[in-house]
Amino acid sequence: MEITTEMIKELRAATGAGMLDCRKALQEANGDYQKAVDFLREKGMATAAKRADREASNGVVELYSHGSGRVGVMVEVNCETDFVARSEQFRNLAHEIALQIAAGAPRYVRESEIPQDVLDHEAEIARARAKEEGKPEAVAEKIVAGRLDKFKDEVVLLRQAYIRDENVKVEALIMQNIAAIGENVVVRRFQRWELGEKLGE
Repeated sequence: MEITTEMIKELRAATGAGMLDCRKALQEANGDYQKAVDFLREKGMATAAKRADREASNGVVELYSHGSGRVGVMVEVNCETDFVARSEQFRNLAHEIALQIAAGAPRYVRESEIPQDVLDHEAEIARARAKEEGKPEAVAEKIVAGRLDKFKDEVVLLRQAYIRDENVKVEALIMQNIAAIGENVVVRRFQRWELGEKLGE
């Protein structure tokens, strides 16, 4: 199938990929637009993974207030250069992450930050529930593992489902942006406050 300039332009407008990459994707996909998009996304994810170990010390501290000041979020999102830190796409991503934190109320950025005693406590609760429900020991351990996974999906920002698209995890959203921006992007830390919440909780 002949790959036209129009097809390449359309794909470029939708994905932000370079002209040559768009041409190659369309050739690989035999002119199938959706397959070409998937090809570029997979390629982008692989490239993004390679960028993940690069130093990211520029960026922005995004502030967000929700519900007439009932919830406040401060999040530090880093990238590699000041140029990208000022770009609209990066700023939008930082804003989306702040919205996610306001709505999803995560407690940790990544899984490795969950203290072992918190995981042990959650496992204990799940085990007690399984026992209460009369589940056999072998099944109980699978239930505990499943409930721990669910707990991590709720409290870890990168594992949460993105508020605008339940099929996309926040980590995948960041990876897509790394692929499009061409720099490593890291959510360094965040703080979320809710009016009236008890201190120390």
